[in-house]
Amino acid sequence: MARVAIVGGGISGLAIGWELVSLGLPHEDLVVFEADAQAGGNMKTERTGSFVLETGPNGFLDNSPPTLDLVHRLGIEDRLLVSNESSAIRYLFCRGKLRKLPTGPGGMLFSGMLSLRGRLRVFMEPFVKKGGFKEESAFDFAARRIGKDAAATLVDAMVSGVFAGNARELELSAAFPKMAAMESEYGGLVRAMIGLAKKRKREAVGKVASSGEAGPAGPGGTLTSFKDGFDELSNELACRLGPSLKTGVRIMALEKRAPHGYRIIDERGETCFADAVILAGPALASSEIVDRLDPELSSVLGTIPTAAVTVVATAYKLKDVGRQPHGFGFLVPRGHGVRILGCLWTSSIWDGRAPDDHVLLRTMVGGAHDPAAIEIDDRGLMALVAEDLKKTMGLTAKPEEHWIFRHKKGIAQYTPGHTRRLERIEELLADHAGVFVSGSSYGGISVNHCIAQAPEIAGKVMRTIDSTANPAGDKPS
Repeated sequence: MARVAIVGGGISGLAIGWELVSLGLPHEDLVVFEADAQAGGNMKTERTGSFVLETGPNGFLDNSPPTLDLVHRLGIEDRLLVSNESSAIRYLFCRGKLRKLPTGPGGMLFSGMLSLRGRLRVFMEPFVKKGGFKEESAFDFAARRIGKDAAATLVDAMVSGVFAGNARELELSAAFPKMAAMESEYGGLVRAMIGLAKKRKREAVGKVASSGEAGPAGPGGTLTSFKDGFDELSNELACRLGPSLKTGVRIMALEKRAPHGYRIIDERGETCFADAVILAGPALASSEIVDRLDPELSSVLGTIPTAAVTVVATAYKLKDVGRQPHGFGFLVPRGHGVRILGCLWTSSIWDGRAPDDHVLLRTMVGGAHDPAAIEIDDRGLMALVAEDLKKTMGLTAKPEEHWIFRHKKGIAQYTPGHTRRLERIEELLADHAGVFVSGSSYGGISVNHCIAQAPEIAGKVMRTIDSTANPAGDKPS
């Protein structure tokens, strides 16, 4: 009998497993199940010749202490790779051309992203009173504070870039809690930016006074990865877990075991027992697993949808493109005559991701606005990407190589009512001592969030098993 079982070997499950081992749980008392042949979930890197291709997330923002602490404890700080300075330059494709995102409110006036009326409406934001409602969507919030033009252009693109989502169908307080807090705490977005800038300045002065240098990250942090690809992090965690990690094992059901603990059944019908179980996979997968244990919990978990996304990486000879794109890339608001969600200029963002004489791009297709895109065949997908990169970047060169990564489960969508769903999930879990949920389906989709919640969950698990006697005669799985 394993004292603790984790279902899901993505970054969340791996981080929790490592935290449990760090707290003193023996490897033989832990089992981490991963359905795929390789752990890491969506955090996977493919290496083809001199190309390094991220199939999922690109990296993490270095302003999250828990992630940096994890990297430090794993002893892999020397593997960190900071994005190039040019990645601070970002674009939107709107009103027929690529337009550089302004770095401040003043730049918006001359950016050409919005109509004159739309720009003037943005500058009225400080005079807008608090309002909204509990389950207000990101679009409705933005339309109320900065106008419908800016909401449909700026916020729509931001939501597409972060969630591959529809701004009209995401609950602001769940998807973007910091934005909701800006209005709640400061009364408005401009007031919040001024207040936060003053706060950062005071903190920076304090750091200089105490350490002699300012912090390395700006307000939004610096995008950071690893020299050989982002999955260096998940691979290191998997290595540290060693025999506790079991890949290629799909869990199908979870049942209560008398007098305590749980029975875990895999697709081959084999059974494992544990005092505590962490469901660290997507909510939809966890919904199926807990159906026998608690039909209502299963039903609530099943209401958290995902948006399917396809990533298309394309490599070009530099001489065919003319020059290396300069910047992070661009996003596309819906309604501007382009189907792709956006394109990241990988070889501009990172050193060592492509040969110096090549350009490597990463284009995203699909999302909540375009769910049918996941079914487009490879030929049709490449034609779509070629057409839209021509429209947006003027790119006419044919790629020398291409790679396609389809994510049918995609990214969790925090639709209106998400906060209430999370509250109900917690209420239902209270009836099943020792069962926990974790991962991007719940309180945040970023790698930083998944890592940040791991110590807290591990602590709860350890307290649970410390209060449960291990049945005599049971053997670890």
